[in-house]
Amino acid sequence: MLQGSSDGNGVFIWLRGGETDSLAGGPWPLLQRGDTLSPRGGTVGVRYMLNAVAHGLPLDSGAVEVRETAHVFTVVARGTGHETMAAGRVALEASFDAVPLETDSVSCWPRP
Repeated sequence: MLQGSSDGNGVFIWLRGGETDSLAGGPWPLLQRGDTLSPRGGTVGVRYMLNAVAHGLPLDSGAVEVRETAHVFTVVARGTGHETMAAGRVALEASFDAVPLETDSVSCWPRP
């Protein structure tokens, strides 16, 4: 999970890696909120301020790109989503640069 915010604007990215605990590089498809069947992908939520009104949406098209360099990651989300208050589609490109990957002390995967 990655999150970033500034002045009421923010982006949240949740990556699900499938059957491994590793974060594989390359493009990751966008998943819809509540998708529990897809083994690998990312969910992206956006919040932004327009004048004094908060708006928010999930991305429903696009992709998340993951790149690794020397044990740090760059994650870039690009896509669009439907925002009901603006009555239209909103485009986003957001990046998280030089993110270190923390190791889990215990795997989340079930054991037989």
